[in-house]
Amino acid sequence: MEPFKVHILGCGSALPTLKHFSSSQVVELRNKLFMVDCGEGTQIQLRKTRLRFTKVSCVFISHLHGDHCFGLIGLISTFGMLGRATPLHVYAPKELEPMLHAQMEMFCHGLEFEVVFHAVDTTKNQVIYDDKSLTVETIPLLHRVPCCGFLFREKPGRRHILRDMIDCYEIPVSQIDNIKNGMDWTAPDGRIIPNSRLTADPNPSRSYAYCSDTRYIPSLHKLVEGVNLLYHESTYGKACAERARLYYHSTAEQAAMVARDAHVGQLLLGHFSARYNDEDQILNEAKALFPDTYLACEGKDFSVK
Repeated sequence: MEPFKVHILGCGSALPTLKHFSSSQVVELRNKLFMVDCGEGTQIQLRKTRLRFTKVSCVFISHLHGDHCFGLIGLISTFGMLGRATPLHVYAPKELEPMLHAQMEMFCHGLEFEVVFHAVDTTKNQVIYDDKSLTVETIPLLHRVPCCGFLFREKPGRRHILRDMIDCYEIPVSQIDNIKNGMDWTAPDGRIIPNSRLTADPNPSRSYAYCSDTRYIPSLHKLVEGVNLLYHESTYGKACAERARLYYHSTAEQAAMVARDAHVGQLLLGHFSARYNDEDQILNEAKALFPDTYLACEGKDFSVK
């Protein structure tokens, strides 16, 4: 099974601290890299992971608060200095486009690659990216500005060849790809050997949901039902539930309620308020409702399985 990982570059909230960087992640799937949010310090964190800058093909921005997008223009500038030639696709709320173009005109003269902007409607649940490996769809969220999360769904892989069947029916190597893609085999004597006898089912498809800044949404679980890994912001502990509601954020307990109701595989907490020196309190409040819960932390990666 090919790697499907989430690399945490930053998991703090709006106020920078010495412990946490602003929000940013890289989703790795089938040798492709997708960045999700791009706060200050993202480039430094990206270098620490030793992930290759040039392999980041898309950046998904959840909303236009600085701790989620202030690092984007710097990243684009660095791509230019590194001699990037392939297009960079940016998916973000439409309000970012004129600001991004103005910044590029000011700071990024002579880029040798194209920055392709895709306006995202944060109010709709829809597929905004589609390739041979996966789809990415939006998850409408409830924040002080237009905001959405992103759901990465792996597409089914090809069927697995049963080597003993291939040997038994003396199927030539030239036909193996066709059989992986579902073709039956016609033996020299005219018998048709069904594909189901020659192959095994592909590995189950995996999925990752990133729910950025949001007030608790009781119906959110319907959009992330059954995902393997759910990242849900958990800015506050339950003692600050009223503050969370006021500023359109969530508590760890509320994140766990979404995970429980959606029957997800694992829950990942992040976007921690600067008021917490130790997030164990947040973790324990979530685990009381959803035991398979973990804290995001810079430099860690989590496998989607």
